[in-house]
Amino acid sequence: MTNSLPAMMIQDDAASRLQLHFCQRFGTEPRIFRAPGRVNLIGEHTDYNDGYVMPAAIEFSTWAAISLREDGELHLASLNLNEAHTFDDTTRAVPMGNWTDYVRGVEVMLRANGYRIPGANILLYGNVPMGAGLSSSASLEIATAAALLGVAKVELKRGEIALLCQRAENEFVGARCGIMDQFIAANGRSGHALMLDCRSLDYELLPLPAETTIVVANSMVKHQLAASEYNARRAECEEGARVLQQSLPGIRALRDVSVEQLEQHKSKLSPILYRRCRHVIGENARVVEFARALRAGDLPRAGELMRVSHISLRDDYEVSCRELDTLVALAEKAPGAVGSRMTGGGFGGCTVSLVKKENVEAFGGFVSRQYENMIGVRPDIYVTRAADGAGECQGE
Repeated sequence: MTNSLPAMMIQDDAASRLQLHFCQRFGTEPRIFRAPGRVNLIGEHTDYNDGYVMPAAIEFSTWAAISLREDGELHLASLNLNEAHTFDDTTRAVPMGNWTDYVRGVEVMLRANGYRIPGANILLYGNVPMGAGLSSSASLEIATAAALLGVAKVELKRGEIALLCQRAENEFVGARCGIMDQFIAANGRSGHALMLDCRSLDYELLPLPAETTIVVANSMVKHQLAASEYNARRAECEEGARVLQQSLPGIRALRDVSVEQLEQHKSKLSPILYRRCRHVIGENARVVEFARALRAGDLPRAGELMRVSHISLRDDYEVSCRELDTLVALAEKAPGAVGSRMTGGGFGGCTVSLVKKENVEAFGGFVSRQYENMIGVRPDIYVTRAADGAGECQGE
């Protein structure tokens, strides 16, 4: 199990180790920037429908150590992968199909928007579990942007940084992600969830109940289907919105459709499109209600909304799997559980649970043992608090 003190020690150690390796590799002292991963408490697959989401940044991060180069080249290295790459011409950058695309895509977008980005040495390290739905890619993008902007002495609003990084993933990497992951990596605040309107980018920071903590359970199933199925679900939502626009000409996205309007016009939709739309429209309403429950300190209501969200993702959006369903079912039986649901794109990855602090050890032990008995593999259990968004590591 992990609590807040060991998590801070992990961050100190990561920055110190990164600094040592950077000096050995490049012969200069770096500046070090970090950006967190995230977990989404509620509001899944709503972001690309102009809807509402409720993520929190977590105490797992990507660190980027950086120093300037005079030759204009970009020298990238990864401690995790023990790889290094050199790029000497970013004006004609093309994707390579590997992790460097997330870094170079950010640089390309910064340059395309008129920012003078110098050559740089960048050494990366991250402890956000990859393939677990905790947004290691957005963490890498935001850490890279913070580092490049920092040495270039360019100041941007955090929302602008998030949008540039989203464009990098959409246009350079080729993944049609929404804005949520980059936005929370840039704007997270310790102890708070963030309710984001993905259309206007207005947001509200909501304190999480002091008596609870966030427990993430990794199913150990890589979400291999997520990319293709994500694109399919996004296309289904767009088609559903197009069909509904014929009867509701004022709508721009599913975000604009109420539950009552969907039911009134359900005969216009195929059964599959109806279920997809019902999830998104209902999930938007659940995010709003979840925020209301947090403000009121109504933990039972918050937990019930998480439970209903998972059922909708499982049955209407069809992005869950046996392993995720098992973790959620076990969490509901475990000591101290407030609520639990799958989080991320689906088809594997993680569940998120709100758990009473005094029951965290018992909760994790129960879920871990029972899951191993039923599935045959021990899940990784991450205990975390809501963390701050991106920034420079000072004095670490």
